Amino acid sequence: MTLRLACQEQLLPGADLREKFDLATGLGFDAIELRGRGDLAFRDRLPELRRAAADGVPMPTVCVDMDHFIGDFDPGRSGDAVRNMRSQLSVMAEIGGVGALTPASWGMFSRRLPPFEPPRSAADDRQVLLDTLGELARHAEAEGVRIFLEPLNRYEDHMVNRLDEAAELCTAVGLPSLGVVADTYHMNIEEDDPVAALAAVAPYLGHVQASDSNRYQPGAGHLDWPALLGVLDRTGYQGYVALECRLRGEPTAALRQAASTLRAAWADRTTQ
Repeated sequence: MTLRLACQEQLLPGADLREKFDLATGLGFDAIELRGRGDLAFRDRLPELRRAAADGVPMPTVCVDMDHFIGDFDPGRSGDAVRNMRSQLSVMAEIGGVGALTPASWGMFSRRLPPFEPPRSAADDRQVLLDTLGELARHAEAEGVRIFLEPLNRYEDHMVNRLDEAAELCTAVGLPSLGVVADTYHMNIEEDDPVAALAAVAPYLGHVQASDSNRYQPGAGHLDWPALLGVLDRTGYQGYVALECRLRGEPTAALRQAASTLRAAWADRTTQ
């Protein structure tokens, strides 16, 4: 494995993606992770994205940025999320990207908060996710890209919280165009052993997002980055590690700290 770092575009100052990328490379990053808003706004950015791709800006992934997602209780909102994700996958194919990321849902329901019991059964939750992920995986396969499912912590989603739950849905869908996103912040909450959890889902792991235990940049919390990067190396992970976090301190300095922390951890990665 070669450590390849991406930084989400909204964390980088700059007038355009080329300017953001120039700053990112100076800080120690290799690529930019895009954000995809709803109402097909990502498709509307195609001229900008084509220019950036022509200028040599690597943009491997897009992280959906909407207020409703594929697992929404409302079929209309779920369908709209699928429509936007299909569009984002097509855009990523056009600009030479790897794929698009989505959670099952975010902020819709938590079993840890009243009323504690969701209005849809667990079996129906699963069926909605199988249907929507199956459609997106087939579309991704046709476009030559991938769709990645991101588990979120129990306070942000009630359906998919751990990596093994996401991997099980990948198995059920049965298409290699569907993979798993590992987000280190959510893993810090949900996984008993984050290193073992990463190893267990290695065949499905397509993308990693990095933030520290407190959701700030790597180096601002207590996560064991040499161990986390070490297991990625040992299991043959080939994707990017993308910075998705809040920034503590002056933004440029915080971004430099994040890249430096991850690269130092990679040099000191745990090999066993």
